[in-house]
This record gives sequence, structure tokens and C-alpha cells, in this order.
Amino acid sequence: MRYELYYWPSTPGRGEFVRLALEEGAADYVDVARRKGGMDEMMQLLKGPRVAQPSYAPPFLKAGRQMIGQTANILLFLGARLGLAPASEAGRLWTHQIQLTIADLVDEIHDTHHPIASGLYYEDQKPEAQRRAADFCKNRMPAYLGYFEKILDRNPRGSNYLVGARITYADLSLFEIVAGLTYAFPHNIERQARRHPHLIALHDRVKERPRIAAYLASDRRLPYDQVGIFRHYPELDA
Repeated sequence: MRYELYYWPSTPGRGEFVRLALEEGAADYVDVARRKGGMDEMMQLLKGPRVAQPSYAPPFLKAGRQMIGQTANILLFLGARLGLAPASEAGRLWTHQIQLTIADLVDEIHDTHHPIASGLYYEDQKPEAQRRAADFCKNRMPAYLGYFEKILDRNPRGSNYLVGARITYADLSLFEIVAGLTYAFPHNIERQARRHPHLIALHDRVKERPRIAAYLASDRRLPYDQVGIFRHYPELDA
């Protein structure tokens, strides 16, 4: 099956969590909005009057006749099909639970630079962003990273991943979290790294996987920028 991923063409954003799974799973896929005419195709599926089950926003995935929206939902669908989720129902639900927690963290990261309204420019809410980012770096980031560190630490001895002995889409997403935070909050993530060695080791392990390494070196991997989830404003990284 050839999968069609629909996401904004110029920023990693939430679509990157899906791309990493598609790449690690060696899936045949096309990043639709990055090809000629792709944005029009995406907007038709978002806004078109004949779409029976439209997504609220990208990312969404087309798999045959199925349309699946929401990042965690897409990964739940892909996990079993790409060998990136456990075989047992309990394992799949645990992986999905971790992914939903990652989704909560993504929202909090976004709100460090847009705490008042997504429709306002960062410059229009800069004082509020500085207060929100200060609390995030002091309290929320350590709480989330500590939770993931605890999961890794409590896994059976010899396991290098979040769920069991094999990589899942949750590991790939946690790699993206660490990579994005390293871009957005380099000083703070450096301080956190000393407290979360298992988490940093997971990031490094995923980065070195052959398919992920090839993807990161390719032009398919979009750079972080100042319009996506992970943004670097030095004044927020105190």
C-alpha cells in the first residue's frame, strides 16, 4: 500500500511524528503537500463539501479508502501495520497511552511561545510567553521527561526501549521530542540531560538506526524553524 501523508509542506510540526514512523517502517509513502499541486489537494480534503469524515487539521493519512486524522490515532493505525507496536492488545494500549502523553507535552511546548492565542504573533504575547516558558522549563519539562525516564528505567533489564524489547512508534516520537527541545531550549535540555540518562541514550540510539539516520541526512527531513512547534527564542531559554 502507498500511504499519503497530508501536512504543511515547510515545517516539521506534528507531521514529523508520522514521518518518522513511515521512514522506520520502510513504508511506501508520499508527502502530498510537498509536491506540485499538493496543497490544493490537502485543502480539498480538509474543506471539501464531499468529504464525509474530514479532519479538523493536518496531519491526516490516506490509506486506501481510509482517512485517519490526529497524530496519535495515525500512529496507532500504522503501528500494527509497520511492525512498530506490540502484538498484544495490552502492549498496543500502553504504547498508545505513552503517545497520548507525548501529545500533551507537544501542546505545552507549543504554548511556551503562544500562551494567549495561536492566531496572534509571538511578538504580541512576548511577556506572557516568557512567563509560560519559565514555568515550563522549571516545572513542566522536568515532570514530563522524568516520567519517560521512569518508564525506561523500569523496563525489564536488557530492554533499550519504552515498551518491551523492540522499538515502537512511541520511541520514535520521544526521539523527536528530545531533538525538538534541544533546538528550542538548548540550555535547559542540557541541564535536564544529566538527570535523564536513559532518555538521552534512547534519543541517540534511535538517531543511529540505519533508516532514521538515512532519513535525517536526506532532504525529506525538514529543518526546525520559527513557525512550527519547536521554536528557538533565546529569551525563553533562560
